[in-house]
Amino acid sequence: MKPITIPYTVLAVESSATPASCALLRVEEHGSTLLCEAAVNTKLTHSQTLLPMITDMLKNAGLAVSDVDALAIAHGPGSFTGVRIGVAAVKGLSFADDLPCVGVSTLEAMALRFDGVPYTGRILTAMDARCNQIYTALFACDNGAVTRLTPDEALPIAEVGERLKNETAPLLVMGDGAELCYRTLHEIVPTLSLAPVSLRLQHAVGVARAAVAAVADGQAVSGDALLPVYLRLPQAERELRLRQNKEVL
Repeated sequence: MKPITIPYTVLAVESSATPASCALLRVEEHGSTLLCEAAVNTKLTHSQTLLPMITDMLKNAGLAVSDVDALAIAHGPGSFTGVRIGVAAVKGLSFADDLPCVGVSTLEAMALRFDGVPYTGRILTAMDARCNQIYTALFACDNGAVTRLTPDEALPIAEVGERLKNETAPLLVMGDGAELCYRTLHEIVPTLSLAPVSLRLQHAVGVARAAVAAVADGQAVSGDALLPVYLRLPQAERELRLRQNKEVL
């Protein structure tokens, strides 16, 4: 696996929900520069859009995969299919040049969309996990400095409301589950409001920012070692285990 040394260029990918995106970030000693980004939010599948979008973005930036020093992916939580496709794409891109890979939390990457934004308060990241549950984590933002307050969890929306009902700080909810959370919780969490549309959904720019911290912490792995991270079993496996338990009983 190639070592990562400053300066370096990271190619980041986000495919954990319906939107898909990619971004190129150039990391230097005293900061970073967003070189290029691309996103799509249509009914086309990630298997149709992701790799062509990455190819076009690299072409527009005047780069090839061999010019990239590290790859990053939001490896979960999220849609089981979406996460698998994104992880598989990044693994495939890594193999030719033995590029290091960084898997980052989808929820943390979402919150880092507010990195550098002049906002002070709380950020609730929320992804629709179906069955009245969300994948969620809570972050603090102090005039653009984002810090994690809770781990990634899969929780009933009602439990999230119970935890936050006494929150007095401004609270922005973001993610593909943001509108569901707001409709359900805004009456019992008075400080809750929707994040701006331009920053609300998952995006590879946040993945790239999360990857910078992960690289600094030595969390890069080979393509072989990159794996999805799920907070709960896929529905098919949950149903299979339920049937098996009933058969045992």
